[in-house]
Amino acid sequence: MESPALASPELSESGLTVEPGYLHIAASDFDARPMTYVTLAGDRLGYEPDLARVVCERLGLTPVWHNLPMEDFYRCFAPGAEGHSRYDLIWFNQAITPERQQVVSFTQPYGLFNEAVLVKKTSSVSSPDMLRGQRVGGLADSTNIALVAEFPEAVAVPYPGSDQVLPEMLAALRAGEIDALIDDELVLVVAAEEDPSLKVAFTLPTQVPFAIGLPPARAALLQKLDQTLTALKADGTMAELWNQWIPWQPFPFS
Repeated sequence: MESPALASPELSESGLTVEPGYLHIAASDFDARPMTYVTLAGDRLGYEPDLARVVCERLGLTPVWHNLPMEDFYRCFAPGAEGHSRYDLIWFNQAITPERQQVVSFTQPYGLFNEAVLVKKTSSVSSPDMLRGQRVGGLADSTNIALVAEFPEAVAVPYPGSDQVLPEMLAALRAGEIDALIDDELVLVVAAEEDPSLKVAFTLPTQVPFAIGLPPARAALLQKLDQTLTALKADGTMAELWNQWIPWQPFPFS
């Protein structure tokens, strides 16, 4: 379910969710397939939303997704007119980082992911050292763009997190406005498959943990989510969803 207007949201008696029976998810309409994307018909598909639906089914909740600019993710838990946030959690391609842990509490990971660099097919780049003096685009304030600082003499070119940021960065790469693009490997593999003029130059085996972020005060919901994710790993459900959406990568929790 995509986001309708909230009807006087109040914390349920258990304090589990802001609206009883619903899980309000801060996310983005940014196309990050196979992790998540929104179709022209408005359906949200991918590994993350499918996993969210299963988690909600186990908890007796209905998921409701809200499209937020990614720069607002860690500001979205500020209290509103109701005295609390409109959102229960952030569930959208979020790596666990020390900086983010100062703002939210994370569940256990539901995936471990590498990062990669995309270039034109004609590029000879095959390692970070070969990016000296070259412009490397990436999502602003992301773990991806932060890695560019470790590439000798590479120039980071950050792009704001709009819903069209990936198409914008891909267009900039094709036009020669940047020389390379850094992002999550899964996203770039799909981009290269869809555009034969591009290729993945190299992968960075970072195995970054992705998880669900919640306000620290939401301990009851955090516990329920962790219990459910543990069960989905144990009964093979998470592995089935992973293999459906990311079949070329081994499930990391076997």
